[in-house]
Amino acid sequence: MKKKRRQKSMQRAGRLAAGAPFAAASLFGLLHAAAAQEATTDTGSLEEIIVTAEKRTENLQNVPVSITAIGNAQLEQLHVENFNDYMQLLPSASVQTLGPGNGRVFMRGIATGDYPNHSGSLPSVGTYLDEQPITTILGAVDVHVYDVERVEALSGPQGTLYGASSEAGTIRIITNKPDPAGFKAGYDLQLNTVYNGTVGGVAEGFVNLPVASNAAVRLVGWYEKDSGFIDNVPGTLTYPATANSPPFTIDNSAVAKKHYNDAETYGGRAALKVDLNDSWSITPAVLSQVTESNGIFAEELKQPGYTQLSAPIGEYQVSHFYPEPAYDDFTDASLTIQGKISNIDVVYAGSFMKRANISWADYTDYSLAYDVNYEGSGSIWKDTSGNAVQPSQYIESRYNYQMYSNELRFSTPAKEPLRFVGGVYQQRQQNLILQRYFINGSNGDGLSAGNGSAPYLGITGWPNTWWLTDQMRVNRDYAVFGDLSYDILPQLTASAGLRWFRYDNSLNGFYGFGINNPYGSPGSPVEGEGTCTLQQPFYGAPCQDATQPATSGNGTTPKFNLTWHVTDDKLVYATVSRGFRPGGANRVLIGGLNIPFKPDYLTNYEIGWKTSWFGNTLRFNGAIYQDDWKDLQYNFLGPYSVTIILNAAQARSQGLESQIDWVPVEGLTLSAGIALTHARLTSNYCGPKFIDANGNPITSCPSPQAPSGTALPTTPSFKGNLSARYTFPLMDSKAYVEGTVVNQDAVWPDLRLYERSLLGQQPGWTTFDFSFGVDRKSYTLELFAKNLFNERVELYRYAECTPGTCAQYASYAGVAPPRIIGIKFGQKF
Repeated sequence: MKKKRRQKSMQRAGRLAAGAPFAAASLFGLLHAAAAQEATTDTGSLEEIIVTAEKRTENLQNVPVSITAIGNAQLEQLHVENFNDYMQLLPSASVQTLGPGNGRVFMRGIATGDYPNHSGSLPSVGTYLDEQPITTILGAVDVHVYDVERVEALSGPQGTLYGASSEAGTIRIITNKPDPAGFKAGYDLQLNTVYNGTVGGVAEGFVNLPVASNAAVRLVGWYEKDSGFIDNVPGTLTYPATANSPPFTIDNSAVAKKHYNDAETYGGRAALKVDLNDSWSITPAVLSQVTESNGIFAEELKQPGYTQLSAPIGEYQVSHFYPEPAYDDFTDASLTIQGKISNIDVVYAGSFMKRANISWADYTDYSLAYDVNYEGSGSIWKDTSGNAVQPSQYIESRYNYQMYSNELRFSTPAKEPLRFVGGVYQQRQQNLILQRYFINGSNGDGLSAGNGSAPYLGITGWPNTWWLTDQMRVNRDYAVFGDLSYDILPQLTASAGLRWFRYDNSLNGFYGFGINNPYGSPGSPVEGEGTCTLQQPFYGAPCQDATQPATSGNGTTPKFNLTWHVTDDKLVYATVSRGFRPGGANRVLIGGLNIPFKPDYLTNYEIGWKTSWFGNTLRFNGAIYQDDWKDLQYNFLGPYSVTIILNAAQARSQGLESQIDWVPVEGLTLSAGIALTHARLTSNYCGPKFIDANGNPITSCPSPQAPSGTALPTTPSFKGNLSARYTFPLMDSKAYVEGTVVNQDAVWPDLRLYERSLLGQQPGWTTFDFSFGVDRKSYTLELFAKNLFNERVELYRYAECTPGTCAQYASYAGVAPPRIIGIKFGQKF
């Protein structure tokens, strides 16, 4: 019976349900429904979804994994265009974002409120474009979503098949491939307006062009213009007078403007597929995208003590004093070769990605905090004549990132009772990091002697730069993996997988102050030129003080699963799996010791079910799980707001994920889903002073910074969606109306209790999306509203330096766009 069921699924594998219901087989998934004429078969039942999450082509209802598959039609209907769009709709996922190309995703509560940093931990959720990893040191690459076959979201550890950075889950973006069968083309045009903003729009198009009976080219292009919705309001800021410095008052009239954070994204994708014969094909592809933005994608939360002499700051407002443009440019080139050796499927996937990320950021809150707390920075920072300069600061950041990866994979026929998937994997990624912290007006560097009594305190050879980071980070990963499945009985399957991995990570270069820095002394220098152990220059830096030895290690991530097909359309499964993140080097000595951070591991215990009822008009899927997090990597800001990573206390996340998709009558599709998450520390986090010489946390202390039982930050205890879509005839066309509500509880932004009290809690939110559209022949016209009732959606709360220093002057709330109303027209050929 099971063999027939698997053969039937394989016969239909090529027919991805382009409009399959939004989360038909998700254990936590999206709750938007697909159009009824696309989400259902001709008989009104739910369509099946085909996925490749387990490195095979399978019906998702037969895959014992927590997975959401979002088809092409749903992505278009819900106007999903970028990372934040689809991540907001996943109940088991939460997001931190600082703007386009700067998002981090967390799943199942596996988060510590990390400060995203170039020298910090790798992400805990992996991201893939087709077969290629695009999980960068900087976080998730924000690929524009168009002409995408589906997005697969796998919840829970995926360490056996996907390795590092898939500790808590994996996101896969599967593009539409070239098809030699025939010509296809299409375009979509969108015009929209955003509350507190102006007009924006999107233009997208694709063409599938056969060039021979066995070859085709697919070309895709897009341009997106997003209106700003944050206003940079006029304001002034006063640095208090000291005995050695007059007061300094600055204003932002030169940069104040409405709709401060506008953005443009443009790019394209090209792929060639050649079927060499009946067994082998080759697919080279390249994707390139540029995002240019301005301003900050957060609103300012003013605190008492901040000297602001104009009108108070309100919602969707900041008062910043320096321009804040950003530029993110990445190109990903890939090669996929697929074929057969006898009856063994062979896949080679190789890729190379380059990314340049450049940005400028206002840092006046930081400089004010240090000016007040450390007796006036104006008495420290001098020009070359010894005169005090106004101490406001801004930052220039330049990241030049490269990654290449190679995977060779083998799999035996899916119809056999004994099946195997396995292979080898290699990856290398590097990031050349340059950050300059500027104080204008100093007009000198560390070589300038000033008036003999007040030497300039900057970096040698870098004018106006009081702090410099100039580093190279290199992460290398190697793995051998395999997964074996056996049908013990026609309805009972057992599988076991194992991944052996090795990592080698290094961080070298320069970070810190100049030789004449104000905070150290001849006998006790602080980070910078006074602590360099290698005097030769490093990419322009005067010397090297980040010279910790490379960190390496190896280990295994196993997986065990037992699946029982109760009937052809109902199964239950039990899984034990493990995920990991590699360790790395701390650039900061901790207590005078070189203490690298170790890998952390997540062990998952899960029971799940996937069921279809009443002729596949009702689907009820779900899972309950317990995830134990060992040696969790905790990123925080230490002295001088330099990121430190420690292996902190242990934690546990327990949860329930469930979804129902129902077609009660032809034309109407209903979906509902929830994620209940209870994520807590299971031992005390005592702070950076409570570690032993090997970096192991000491959990016994009189006043822990986060005691056992503290809720982990970032992830809500409840998140859920409810949607309804009704399709009906309208004259000689098809029309539809859809409504969706998404709700999330409040969350804390930080793990530590004191820092929580300073930053405050991120409030919960509820959004409503509505759309009405008409399909006529090859044309589609739609009116839509996202966040119709203009709910304020807060995604991330932070301060510009250590909260204990900066939060009393200002903290920030990264917010999603407010209400967007738009019209969309499309055509397909």
